[in-house]
Amino acid sequence: MKVTNNIIGVDLGGTNIRAGKIIGEKIVHLTKLPTPSKGSVEEVMDQIYAAIDDCVDEFSVSIGVGVPSVVDVEQGIVYDVTNIPSWKVVRLKELLEKRYNLPVHVNNDANCFAVGEKFFGKAKPFKNIVGVTLGTGLGCGLIFNGKLYEGSNCGAGEFGNVPYLSHNVEYYCSGQFFTDEKRVSAIDIFNKAKKGDNQSIQMFEEYGFHLGVVLKSILYAYDPEIIILGGSVSQSFEFFKKAMFHALQDFAFSNVLANLKIDVSVLENSAIFGAAALPIIKQ
Repeated sequence: MKVTNNIIGVDLGGTNIRAGKIIGEKIVHLTKLPTPSKGSVEEVMDQIYAAIDDCVDEFSVSIGVGVPSVVDVEQGIVYDVTNIPSWKVVRLKELLEKRYNLPVHVNNDANCFAVGEKFFGKAKPFKNIVGVTLGTGLGCGLIFNGKLYEGSNCGAGEFGNVPYLSHNVEYYCSGQFFTDEKRVSAIDIFNKAKKGDNQSIQMFEEYGFHLGVVLKSILYAYDPEIIILGGSVSQSFEFFKKAMFHALQDFAFSNVLANLKIDVSVLENSAIFGAAALPIIKQ
């Protein structure tokens, strides 16, 4: 029997905890458990343990975890985890290393998305990458010269919190645009748009224009080779891409636009892949 080392990636969300065992470029075992989001720190940890226990074995060499929060990357402490109220300050790295006796790396989930795309997805050929997740919120992961850039407090790239119009970027450029601004279901609007409903298509065009304005700011700030979009809303790219690109047309540097690539992720479980690859990008 051939023995192959593996790495473990974990994606902690407010709804589900996903853990995967990765060998080479494939998840060979995946576990998904519901997150007891209203539970205590210990109750959530027990569910994380259960997910990892189902994946880890004697050939596992490291564990990486993506968390929707600000992270002290060196110590692996997570703060104010989104949608898990009890997780104000949790020494996640310490708890996991004590249990599994393996090196553990913890980072923001949007950063993990970008890392996953760098090592396993469409961003492989590029050194300067911005990963943008468009789901119930908006996240942003930054990779410069092949290395993850987190900032001093793992808060770099938090464009979702930047003030924009009467709210902030996240309000207009995530699923919140549909649920909060338009009072509709993004999935319903997507399905109607696929059937040619003009009102739904126009709604996506409005969304795309907002996103394009924000991407323009990202271009001025970071000048990446590629912007890779992920998250549930990105699956409707065909309906908002034209308006998005239209909003970019007054960008001051035409050669930057000519060289820029904007693409949509097709990598399933990208945050798991990225979490598992955290020690690789640190090398």
